[in-house]
Amino acid sequence: MKKVVLVPHNKKFAEAISSLSSEPPVRNALSLTESQTSIEGTLEFIEFVQEQEQLGKQYSRVIFNEDGDLIGIITLKDINMEEKTCNIGTWIGHRYWGKGYNESAKSQILHTAFTELDLEYVFVAVKLSNIRSRKALEKLPYIRTDVQEEFPEEYKKLEPQINAPFMLHVIEKSAFLEWYSENTEE
Repeated sequence: MKKVVLVPHNKKFAEAISSLSSEPPVRNALSLTESQTSIEGTLEFIEFVQEQEQLGKQYSRVIFNEDGDLIGIITLKDINMEEKTCNIGTWIGHRYWGKGYNESAKSQILHTAFTELDLEYVFVAVKLSNIRSRKALEKLPYIRTDVQEEFPEEYKKLEPQINAPFMLHVIEKSAFLEWYSENTEE
């Protein structure tokens, strides 16, 4: 698995984040506008993330690869400590697609979700039109796919946010931690 480093958001990363998120394959997959991916829009996004983290509603990190390049963002959002749930979202810059960075970043942030935040379920919503993400998620050995019938409230909650046909997947604490203990060195 590729080695990545996850670091807290900082305004000094705005230019690099803006550059990566402005690339059409990324911007289109995330349904972002040019204004949202501008440096000003990126600075607003960073401020929003920092506010949400202070409120305990998000845990978001910037992803750096082994060469120290900023390559994307991964976020635990809509954290609900009472229900012990959240949703996860990730994007990787187009030039870094297909290199294993997403899987490595997910492994690190999921470990945090289940061991430090003590969550039980991390949900993943993926648009039906996003074939790359769907295929990447299906490869994860610790994920259960297509669980919208089992978790209808979660699906209903996400519908207005996604605003497109989507599938709901779940990563459960026990399955992930079992996989993690068998596949990583502490």
